[in-house]
Amino acid sequence: MKDIRRLIQGLGAVAIALVFTLSPNNAAAQQGYEFTSFTVVESIIPNGIGRSRIIQSLEARDYAEFAKERSEEDNSRNKSSRKDIRVDNFEETKLLNFYNLGGIRFQNIAANDAVINSKVNAMMDDGWELVNIIAGVESDAGKEDGEGIFITRFYFKRAK
Repeated sequence: MKDIRRLIQGLGAVAIALVFTLSPNNAAAQQGYEFTSFTVVESIIPNGIGRSRIIQSLEARDYAEFAKERSEEDNSRNKSSRKDIRVDNFEETKLLNFYNLGGIRFQNIAANDAVINSKVNAMMDDGWELVNIIAGVESDAGKEDGEGIFITRFYFKRAK
């Protein structure tokens, strides 16, 4: 009787594994993905003199055209041309700066959040899935610096 119970449990585990293997979610994973991203640059320069934008490339680039493997035998520099890497076609969405003449402006931050959320929602409506958000800051270092930016990258994927 114990052997029959083990056999039934084993068959049940195989059936569950088949359900997961043949499920639509796994089928999408097997066909591959394409990835895209956009970058939010928000100025944290006092007095509102900086520029804040959402930037998204409208051109594709093949990283392999600009990559070079280095080794002990070949330690020469990567001679890729910057002008070949540069993208001429991109979408630029204006945002508000964190600071104005009166200091930090919370209304501007809320407005930027609304515009960024709209962009994310539009991407998701186009079939993109948000997979990662990475943020970094180079902040104002004090009296003699007076400059800084806050950068956030949004990464998306969708089935090919």
